[in-house]
Amino acid sequence: MPIELDHIVLAVNERARSLAFYTGIVGLRHEGEDGPFSVLRVTPSFVILVSPHGTKGGEHLAFAMPKQEFDDLYARLKSAGIPYGGSFDSVGSTSGPGNEFGARGVGPSLYFFDPDRHLLEIRHYETA
Repeated sequence: MPIELDHIVLAVNERARSLAFYTGIVGLRHEGEDGPFSVLRVTPSFVILVSPHGTKGGEHLAFAMPKQEFDDLYARLKSAGIPYGGSFDSVGSTSGPGNEFGARGVGPSLYFFDPDRHLLEIRHYETA
């Protein structure tokens, strides 16, 4: 079996605010608590452990998803008035999606910040 990323620990300043953002805007599922961490399910084999230990932000998380989920999340961003952009350096421009490189090649992408200034990227890959 190849090496896979199993989980990451994401430090946040206000757990409840971050959980509301990642479930309500990003669309992840909160699966409960594990010690000091809140567990957010990303895929069947990958979770984010939300740590309430404070942060200055600065992490980058990129999520790939099917086009319909991308479109739905894009609509939630616009509806919530969350600034976004088509590249990492254009957040707030409300331009996009852009085309950026990821693990499976180039695909449409949007960038925005979570409540703690972690830079999030959402993307999908065009299928032939």
